[in-house]
Amino acid sequence: MTEPTNRLAGLKIDFGGGSPLGGISLVQTPDVALAAGGPATGTDAPERTETKVLIIGSGPAGLTAAIYAARANLEPIVLAGSAPGGQLMLTSEVENFPGFPDGIEGPELMGRIRAQAERFATVFVDQDVDRVDLSARPYRAWARGIEYRGETLIIATGASAIWLELESEQRLRGRGVSACATCDGFFFRDREIAVVGGGDSAMEEAAYLTRFASKVHLLHRRDGFRASKIMIDRIYGNPKIQVHTNTEVAEVLGDAKVTGLRLRDAQDGSERNLPLEGLFIAIGHRPNTGAFKTWLDTDEKGYLLPHEHTASRIPGVFIAGDVADHRYRQAVTAAGDGCRAAIDAERWLEETAATSQTGGLAATA
Repeated sequence: MTEPTNRLAGLKIDFGGGSPLGGISLVQTPDVALAAGGPATGTDAPERTETKVLIIGSGPAGLTAAIYAARANLEPIVLAGSAPGGQLMLTSEVENFPGFPDGIEGPELMGRIRAQAERFATVFVDQDVDRVDLSARPYRAWARGIEYRGETLIIATGASAIWLELESEQRLRGRGVSACATCDGFFFRDREIAVVGGGDSAMEEAAYLTRFASKVHLLHRRDGFRASKIMIDRIYGNPKIQVHTNTEVAEVLGDAKVTGLRLRDAQDGSERNLPLEGLFIAIGHRPNTGAFKTWLDTDEKGYLLPHEHTASRIPGVFIAGDVADHRYRQAVTAAGDGCRAAIDAERWLEETAATSQTGGLAATA
């Protein structure tokens, strides 16, 4: 067996200032070489393609599921995606994940969790999943033309923040632009910042950020809000929040960090600059469920719906993390979901083996 190499272990963030307000770039430490194509595979001929537990996704949920499944001798394969690590790879310093009193950079945290999964012989394939077939066991998934089979399947593909799609916004992500107030609000203590959005989530984030910021500007491109009346009343009643309706972000200003916004009036097109030091995007998240929508149930927002605990409506297919969670969206809750899904998969395999007379795969305790 090829000794696994942790693809994320050689990445760290260079902040140039120690916070998302300073410069940020992913750099590779000199003593770690990244193998093209993934750590345990590295070629178009993967080490193995069949497993008791196939995991799709490599954020906190998928990696935690891999740790638990591997320790149960279920020999998991993780289809990690071409950009493994999930949303935390775009996060600067993480200070709310248990066990790191001084905080930890997002890529470093994901690298450590992945290294832990690799320690127990998890196989990683750093390729995107093209399609799946959940019509019968073993469940099948294809990545770059190669078919992978699992007696059980854990879906942990997460959700992606919806961005404004501005070049300046993308360039300044992690340097004052964020999509998670809970993750990054602390870094903006006594600073003037803005939140973009018009729903309950945007208003919740604006209210939360008043704990840290000296002033919060709530920007919404329309005249009315989608948020509930009680949330609207709270926002207008908060002296630290200034509401700007009919207002669009035309450009995020700044080079090394955010220094302000160029705003456009949605009615007359006039523009003005607003000096500030942070921008939070709260216009929603998009669950990464494209490959599964024809197979599994989703809610009105497109998130996968577990039926009992982490189990989906298809026996042996389990759901974990932000692909089903639009309430909490935290690394620690996703990791907890990954743990639950792996334990549910292990028990399901044991129960299936105990009642089946067809020689199905059983989990080794």
